[in-house]
Amino acid sequence: MILEVAILDVKPELTVEFETAFETASTIIASMPGYVSHELQCCLEKPSRYVLLVRWQTLEDHIIGFRQSPRYQEWRSLLHHFYDPFPVVEHYEAIFSNDSSIA
Repeated sequence: MILEVAILDVKPELTVEFETAFETASTIIASMPGYVSHELQCCLEKPSRYVLLVRWQTLEDHIIGFRQSPRYQEWRSLLHHFYDPFPVVEHYEAIFSNDSSIA
């Protein structure tokens, strides 16, 4: 399983609109082949910063299956205008976990 991690810095005046748009966009990502789960968390110290965690079966499910799909264009149009700066997305693979559902 692969964990996609993105730190999302949202324009501070647009956080409410971002959260609403993200709710809509969530149905897009959840419908993709290889999708496992996702969560969006808000930073306590900086309320306009979020972390997006998406679990995929494989790296290819994200970078090819999702990012090269027509559905990604919908995701992009819903969310990308909220970010400043544009987020860096990284992928992680579990080395250790005491949660048997993750590793």
